[in-house]
Amino acid sequence: MVKGKRRAHHRDKNKEDFPIVAALPVPVAAATHAFATRPAPTSGQAAAERYFDRELSQLAFNERVLAMAARASVPLAERLRYVCIVSSNLDEFFEVRVSGLIDQMREDVGWTPAASLWPEYLAISERAHALVDAQYRLYNTVITPSLQRAGIVVVSHNERTPAQRKWVRQYFEAEVKPLLSPIGLDPAHPFPQLMNKALNFIVQLQGKDAFGRVSATAILKVPRVLPRVIPLPARLSGERAGGPMTIVLLSSVIRAHLQDMFPGRTIAGFSQFRVTRDSELWVDEREVRNLRQAMRMELTQRHFGDPLRLEILRTCPPQLETLLRDQFQLPNEAVYRVAGPVNLVRLNQLVDHLSQPKFRWPAFAPAWPARVAPDADLFAAMKQGDILLHHPFESFEPVIELLRQSAYDPRVVAIRMTLYRTGAASVLVDLLVEAARRGKEVTVIVELKARFDEEANINLAEQLEAVGAQVVYGVVGLKTHAKLLLVLRREGDGKRSQLVPYAHLGTGNYHPATTKLYTDFGMLTANAEFATDVERVFMHLTSMTKVARLKHLWLAPFSLHKRVLQAIRDEAKSAAAGKPGRIIAKMNALVDEATINALYAASQAGVKIELIIRGQCALRPGVRGLSENIRVRSIIGRFLEHHRIYYFRAGGRDDVYLASADWMGRNLFRRVEVAWPVLDKKLKQRVINEGLKPYLEDTADAWLLTAGGEYRGPAARRGPGFSAQSQLLQTLAAAVDGR
Repeated sequence: MVKGKRRAHHRDKNKEDFPIVAALPVPVAAATHAFATRPAPTSGQAAAERYFDRELSQLAFNERVLAMAARASVPLAERLRYVCIVSSNLDEFFEVRVSGLIDQMREDVGWTPAASLWPEYLAISERAHALVDAQYRLYNTVITPSLQRAGIVVVSHNERTPAQRKWVRQYFEAEVKPLLSPIGLDPAHPFPQLMNKALNFIVQLQGKDAFGRVSATAILKVPRVLPRVIPLPARLSGERAGGPMTIVLLSSVIRAHLQDMFPGRTIAGFSQFRVTRDSELWVDEREVRNLRQAMRMELTQRHFGDPLRLEILRTCPPQLETLLRDQFQLPNEAVYRVAGPVNLVRLNQLVDHLSQPKFRWPAFAPAWPARVAPDADLFAAMKQGDILLHHPFESFEPVIELLRQSAYDPRVVAIRMTLYRTGAASVLVDLLVEAARRGKEVTVIVELKARFDEEANINLAEQLEAVGAQVVYGVVGLKTHAKLLLVLRREGDGKRSQLVPYAHLGTGNYHPATTKLYTDFGMLTANAEFATDVERVFMHLTSMTKVARLKHLWLAPFSLHKRVLQAIRDEAKSAAAGKPGRIIAKMNALVDEATINALYAASQAGVKIELIIRGQCALRPGVRGLSENIRVRSIIGRFLEHHRIYYFRAGGRDDVYLASADWMGRNLFRRVEVAWPVLDKKLKQRVINEGLKPYLEDTADAWLLTAGGEYRGPAARRGPGFSAQSQLLQTLAAAVDGR
């Protein structure tokens, strides 16, 4: 069960622009402890000199995201979206990362300052509080006034005209009130079970109830089916083409009519509130007989895990705050008193209303690779050579088209695919279903434990099984995170016919929606050696037999970590021998200590190392005698950076690998991941020219990590700067000929 479960420690074992993160509306002091330290490594050198703390590094990433919302050059709807993204990221941060820390504290001596991990929790709490304060300050003093200047007004009850109040009351009576069920607390009406992250009101009452008794407190749960953002009719807002739009928030509608829910009583005080709960699912895969059934049962408990964080209004009466803290057994540090809606992520609904082009990023159409026309025979095209796809600048449609042609081609006899995140409704799943209906052997590795996509993946697994597809759930104890597609097609006539394999490998998920938002590489190949490697990986995943020797792929949890370390050491040996050593790596996170130590050793040997790490980075760059040859940068822009690229100079050979894995313990040891080399020289150069070089030259969206733990941002450099993402949009959309 989620509630009360025991879990392993949360760590892996192993103007308007702001110049640096510490200069956000976050106290400067927060940056001084931004990266607390781990236990001392075996080398004996103080951990503080070697590693940044991954939780605080994750919070620093969200500070960089928030800085995007502060940039006047970003369109208004997108600025609001970044504010919402920070809220969503913080929710997951508490649900998953902080929950592991608190589990350990509770197993120690309780959630008190006496717990051994209390200093670590306190450092995280202080940084998170500062970030939330900065977020609401930005929303209230920058975003909201900018919306008003653009004619988008979020109007409170006190600001509404009589006509607007009349409409809001009618809306409340017709759409909201019938769904509300206030609960007055007494021995027969105990404190209700509240769902994770749901909006609620707590109300302090005066006077006696219908039975002549004094009941001082009531809880009002707000149904999730109700929209949080409600546009007023045009006649009440003066709305016209390009004109103003007036918005009311559901919380404001309920607040204005709270008295209606308690006739005969006086409301002495109230507050919105929301509790964040532990959302990690846990099943013992060694004991369950059917993982899918066990996961479905576990999902019913997800919304009611242990409380971790309480969000209330700053105006919440002290006695109501105390009641909530006592109810959820939370310390003061876990209470977040906010100056606005307690769930800013729901303002994504307002972003949806801001549909005019002036409020959004300029539209673009992903290009098709020149070698593959939209109506091309993909099997024939792949035989002509590997096809590299660079998303979102180039379309994901060729991958969908490969699956479509495979589903309908009578010569295709088998399709094998991994699915980690693909969305609740996916054309890819529909095509797999169609292929199975047409009698093809369809085998799908569905990762049921993909965090927060578990239910969607369970449903698609059942959908596939219903038409006869073979569905397996990966390997016990591991998540299958590799992105692989294999198609077996019978070609030739008579005795000369044979099964010919075709494959797709990707750095990102098979999710058509996110391929328009995330930067990723994918490769379509008919290379027999690659396809054989992919086939052996599928055989390993379905049969659980020992994986056969792979010629090109590096496979986690077996060879990938060893190969990465060996490649880093080879560069160090080359540099120590007086030859140029060079490493460039781009990924989402770098926290594995063994990999970091190998990079430190390579730096000390003279290897020049460039790291492009979007989020968590535990490596401390630029420390004399340790990492003075290492530079770390983070790119935060229009698209979510998601490539995983490993480059090693390799004595001038220029080895380039694309991968599904970050350099984190979970990817290297607790997931099935793959990295594969780009062998074609032209495609290899494309990866360097598109996936690495422009990001190293970026001065518009790049944040540089200092040895002291600060990220120095774009505004620290003069001029508009060079944006890698903008450049790729221009060049790939306009100049794909000859690729």
